[in-house]
Amino acid sequence: MFIVGITGGIGSGKSAVTELLEQQGINVVDADIVAREVVEPGTPALKEIEMHFGASVINQLGGLNRQKLRAIVFDNLQERKWLEALLHPLIREEILLQLSQSNSPYTVLASPLLLETDQHELVDKIVVVDVTEQVQIQRTMQRDNNSSDQVKAIIAAQKSRQERIQSAHYIINNDAGLKTLQEKVLNLHQQLLLNAKE
Repeated sequence: MFIVGITGGIGSGKSAVTELLEQQGINVVDADIVAREVVEPGTPALKEIEMHFGASVINQLGGLNRQKLRAIVFDNLQERKWLEALLHPLIREEILLQLSQSNSPYTVLASPLLLETDQHELVDKIVVVDVTEQVQIQRTMQRDNNSSDQVKAIIAAQKSRQERIQSAHYIINNDAGLKTLQEKVLNLHQQLLLNAKE
């Protein structure tokens, strides 16, 4: 099975790229979605998080209050490490399961932390969706209603733009509009189909 990792900093447009590939019949395993699934109400992981951080990280519906948890772990490296030690193995296990069930010509693993975790070991090629930091901040503030300081803290916690680019087999620059992105993704798709046959 040929697996393509797609990553990029926050606000780079990874989702737009993966949606376009899905329209071409490619299966996408999204690490962000998996990360939400492993802490859904009733899961053992959510219970452990509540026991560790207290009831304030649980919202009124019994789900995870992500903003509250994010605020705690971003300011405290030890707490972030505890959370990662709990969640990363669960996320990896579920990703492997979903990848094994894929039947498209190649499969995409979309992950913002592809290079920060050992997830990059699961893929054959790495695609980086790249934008300037200015665009990242602008898009993320609009999308998530975060302050520019919050967005900068998230960017600082991820690999640098330069490090991501150095790890890439393919780079998609997403500073232009959707039409340009569509063309780039279709070209990439053709290239990946060839890679998958090799």
